[in-house]
Amino acid sequence: MNRELVNFFLVHLKVERRLSIHTVTAYENDLKQFLAFIGLEADITEIKSDLIRSWLIQLSDDTIQNRSINRKLATLRTFFKFLLRRGNRPDNPMTTIKMIKTKKKLPQFLRESEIEPLFNTPIDINSFEDLRDQLILYLLYGTGIRLAELISLKRVQVNLQSGTIRVIGKRNKERMIPIPKLIEVLITNYLSACPFTHENLLLTDKGEILYPVFVQRLVKKQLSRISTLEKLSPHILRHTYATHLLNRGADLNAIKELLGHANLAATQVYTHNSMEKIKEIYSQAHPKA
Repeated sequence: MNRELVNFFLVHLKVERRLSIHTVTAYENDLKQFLAFIGLEADITEIKSDLIRSWLIQLSDDTIQNRSINRKLATLRTFFKFLLRRGNRPDNPMTTIKMIKTKKKLPQFLRESEIEPLFNTPIDINSFEDLRDQLILYLLYGTGIRLAELISLKRVQVNLQSGTIRVIGKRNKERMIPIPKLIEVLITNYLSACPFTHENLLLTDKGEILYPVFVQRLVKKQLSRISTLEKLSPHILRHTYATHLLNRGADLNAIKELLGHANLAATQVYTHNSMEKIKEIYSQAHPKA
C-alpha cells in the first residue's frame, strides 16, 4: 500500500506538476529512505509526527547536513499534502514539524578578471568539437541558463534574427533571454560545422544528446585553468552571470526574469556578493579603510 501511494505521487509530479526527471528522482529517493525507516509494518496513512521526528533524529545522528534534511522534510510535506487531498489521510503530520535552521551559503562566482582567460583560448573554427565546447561555456556564462536547460535546448528555440533564445525552465515555464552578437556568430559557425541533423542544439561527438556529466567534466576542466574555487560546476557560471549583471547595475527584477526564478528572494542572494565587492573596493580605495 505504501509503495503504491508513493507511485501515485511520483506520477502526479511527472504528469500534473511536470517536474524535471532530476527533481522527481530526488523526491523518490527521499521517500524510499523514509519507507525504509518506518518499515513494512507501518501504514503511511496512519503514522504520526513523532515517527517523523524520530527519523530526523536518526538523519542528524548519521551526520546528514541540515540542508539535506530540510529537503527531505519538504518532500514529506508535499507528499502528505498530496495524500490529504486524495482523502488517504485525515490530517497532515508535517504541520507541527519545522524546518531546521541553516546557514545561508553565498553563491560562489568568478571575478571578471578571472573569466576573461576562459574565452581567450584559440580554437579551430572548423572543428565541430571545439566550437561546441566553446559554445557550451559561452551559453552558460552569457545567458545564465541551468545545466538541464542547456542540455534540452532545441535549435528552434534559438532565434538569431531577434538575438534571443527561448528557454524552458522548471515547471515548463518559458522565458526569453537575449544573447550577445558574439554568441550569435558562434552558433552560426557551430551549426555550419555540425555534421549531424538533430532537433537538439548541442550534441556529443557521436551526434547524441548531451548528458550532464559531459558538460560537468568540460566545465571543470576549463575552470580549473583559471580558478582555485573548490567546486567548479556549470552552476558557478550561472552565479557568475547573475553577479556580474548586478555589479554592473542591472535591475534585480530583470535578473530574476533572466534566471527564471519563481520569486525575488531567490535572486536577492546575489546582492550579498555585490556588497562584498563594494567592501573590497572601499578597503582598497579609501584612505581610512
